[in-house]
Amino acid sequence: MSQQVGVLNALDIAKTQWYHFTAIIIAGMGFFTDAYDLFCISIVTKLLGRIYYHIPNSPRPGSLPPNIAAAVNGVAFCGTLTGQLFFGWLGDKLGRKKVYGITLILMVVCSIASGLSFSDTPKAVIATLCFFRFWLGFGIGGDYPLSATIMSEYANKKTRGAFIAAVFAMQGFGILGGGIVALIVSAAFNNRFPAPPYMDNPNRPTIPEADYVWRMVLMFGAIPAALTYYWRMKMPETARYTALVAQNAKQAAADMSKVLQVHLELNEYEKNITTESNENQNRFGLFSREFAKRHGLHLLGTTTTWFLLDIAFYSQNLFQKDIFTAIEWLPSAATMSELEECFKIARAQTLIALCGTVPGYWFTVAFIDYLGRFFIQLMGFIMMTIFMFALAFPYNHWKEKPHRIGFVVMYSLTFFFANFGPNSTTFIVPAEIFPARLRSTCHGISAAAGKAGAIVGAFGFLYAAQSKDPKLTDPGYPTGIGVKNALIMLGCVNFCGALFTLLVPESKGKSLEELTGENEGDDKNENTHV
Repeated sequence: MSQQVGVLNALDIAKTQWYHFTAIIIAGMGFFTDAYDLFCISIVTKLLGRIYYHIPNSPRPGSLPPNIAAAVNGVAFCGTLTGQLFFGWLGDKLGRKKVYGITLILMVVCSIASGLSFSDTPKAVIATLCFFRFWLGFGIGGDYPLSATIMSEYANKKTRGAFIAAVFAMQGFGILGGGIVALIVSAAFNNRFPAPPYMDNPNRPTIPEADYVWRMVLMFGAIPAALTYYWRMKMPETARYTALVAQNAKQAAADMSKVLQVHLELNEYEKNITTESNENQNRFGLFSREFAKRHGLHLLGTTTTWFLLDIAFYSQNLFQKDIFTAIEWLPSAATMSELEECFKIARAQTLIALCGTVPGYWFTVAFIDYLGRFFIQLMGFIMMTIFMFALAFPYNHWKEKPHRIGFVVMYSLTFFFANFGPNSTTFIVPAEIFPARLRSTCHGISAAAGKAGAIVGAFGFLYAAQSKDPKLTDPGYPTGIGVKNALIMLGCVNFCGALFTLLVPESKGKSLEELTGENEGDDKNENTHV
C-alpha cells in the first residue's frame, strides 16, 4: 500500500490487554485438545491389544499387530496433514473466523465418535476408531494454520512471538491432561474392578470393564474443545484479513475498536480503500514467479525445518520403552493386570511431560522476543544434535544399570531443547513472514510438511530401530538397524535442520507488513499481478 493502514499500525503498537490473553486461551484450548487427542492414543494402545487381541495361555499379554498399531497411531497424523493443507487454503479464501468454528465442531464430534463402535468384533472396533480418528485429525489439522495466523494477526509486534508461542505451549498441558485423565479413569476402574497380574492366569480374558476405560479417555477430548466454541464464534475477523485481503479498513477499525478498547480514526486514504482501488496492489499468487522470488526460499526453509524437526520429535517413542524400563516405571507387561499397565503408562507419560515437555514450551514463551526466533531454532537443533549423538555413540554404556539415570537426563534434555527450540519456532515463523492473503495457506503447507516428518519419525524409525537380531525384535516386526544406528541417523537429521534454519529470516520486533512487503508503494508492485 502507498501508506501503512493506520488500524494495522495501531495493532502493532497496542499495549498488551486482557483481550490478548483471552485470544491466547481461546486459540490455546484448541491446541490443548489437539495434543490431548494426538497423544492420549499412545496410552491406551496396550489396553486395546489386551482387550481385542488376547490369546489364551500365551506367555505374554495380547498386543496390537504392527500393521494395526501403525494404523491406530498413525491415521490421525494422515488426517492432520490433509486438514492442514485444506483448512490453511480455506482460511485465506473465506477468512479465519468462518473456518475456525468448523474445525472445532469436527474435533468435538469425532472425539466423541472415537469412543463409539459399530460392533464388538476387533475388526469393527479398530475400523471405527481409525475412521473417526482420521476425521478428528482433519479437524486438528485446521487448527494449526488458523490458530497461528489469528494470534499473529491480533498481536502487537513487541510481544507477538510470546503470544503465538503461548498458544502452542498449550500442547504441553494437553499431553499432561491426557496422562492425568487416563490416570484417574484407570485408577478408579482398577479400584472398583481389581484383576490379578496376567502371569497368574494367562487363560483369563481381559475384564469387560476395561473396554470403558479407553473409550472414556478418548471421548474426554471433546470437553475442552466444546467449552471454547461460543467464544470462538464471538471473535471478530482479524483486522489484517479484513483490511488487507477483504479490503475493508473501515470494518477492520470497527472490529478492533470493540475488542481492544481503542478508538481508531481512519484517514481519507483508508476510508476510500476498496477492492477496485487496490487492483494494482501486490496480488501475486502462490505459484507465481514473484512469490518464488520473494518468499520461495522462506517457504523452503519453513517446510524443511518443520519436516526434519518432526522426524526427530515423533521418534521419541523409540526409546520411551527403554526409558520407562530403565527407571523401573514400567515393569514387564506380564507382571501387571490390564488396568495397572494402563495406569503405569499414563503415569510415566505424565511425569515425562511434567519434567521435559511443559518447561521447554514456556522457556520459549519467556525468551522468544528477547533472543529471537532464529537464535532459538538454531540453538535447539544444535543442542538436539549434540544430545542425540551423546546418546547414540556410547549407547551400550547408557544401557548399563549404573548409567541409566544419565540416559534419562540426556533424553529429557533432548526434548527440552526441542520445545525450547524448533518445535515452537517452526510453528511461529510461518505465521509471520508470508503475505496476509497467503499466510494461512503457507502455514498449512509448512505444518503439513511437519506431519509428513512425524509419520516418518513415528513409523519409519519404529521399524528401523528394531534389533538386528531376529530374536530381539518386537513381536511381528522385521529386523532393523538397531536403536544405536537409528539415534545416529536422528542426530544427522537434527544437524540438517540447523543448516536449513539459515533459510528462515528473523522476524523479531518487526511488523507483519514490514516482513511481507505489504506496506510497499504501489509503484513497486504494479507489475507483480499474476
